[in-house]
Amino acid sequence: MMIVVGLGNPGRRYRGTRHNVGQDVARRLADRFRIRLEGDGRAAAGKARVGSATLVLAIPETYMNVSGQAVKDLLQRRRRRSEDLLVVHDDLDLTLGHLRLRPGNGAGGHNGVRSIIEELGTGAFSRLRIGIGRPPAGQDPAEFVLERFTSEERPKIDEAIERAAEAVVVAATEGLAAAMNRYNRRATGTPPAGTPNRNGTNSTQRLPPAGAPNQSGTSSNKRLLTP
Repeated sequence: MMIVVGLGNPGRRYRGTRHNVGQDVARRLADRFRIRLEGDGRAAAGKARVGSATLVLAIPETYMNVSGQAVKDLLQRRRRRSEDLLVVHDDLDLTLGHLRLRPGNGAGGHNGVRSIIEELGTGAFSRLRIGIGRPPAGQDPAEFVLERFTSEERPKIDEAIERAAEAVVVAATEGLAAAMNRYNRRATGTPPAGTPNRNGTNSTQRLPPAGAPNQSGTSSNKRLLTP
């Protein structure tokens, strides 16, 4: 089982902002695998079978800086370890649209990740970072991350969200190392879908179209989080 947490701030006010790109990836996966995300005030979560793996998706309903509270509660309820966790989040230090998938390390200046480390007492969980670019000279980064992407940036970040969702599927079904090998590259260097690997399989795992049947499941929580 892999637990995938997409970080961001709650509420429609923050939808589509740079800081919420992790949530965008989680919603993309929920849509494609028809995973019903139900909330309990801490996090909205649901699960599905994806190939041979069980994928649990979660979006904290807490603010970014206290994301660790929701993640700790989620792991305890699912009786999982931090090593089963993959956190998807934005990154100011990566060029717009670039992806970096890594096993556990530090917070890298990200307050949501820092909160998770503090609550879990360990940094032993994986991260998928999505580049959102740097703010213009003189702009406060705290303001920049709460802005929405420009119309010129939107196509590139939409592509990055798609590739990030694909990377999550590969990590869950084939392992972290396989996903790192395929997706830790520049946005412009991603091979086209269908490019064969050394083992004869495709280089990317395109998500099925919306509405495709799957063995989806729901959590036992009570409140539905409307996408």
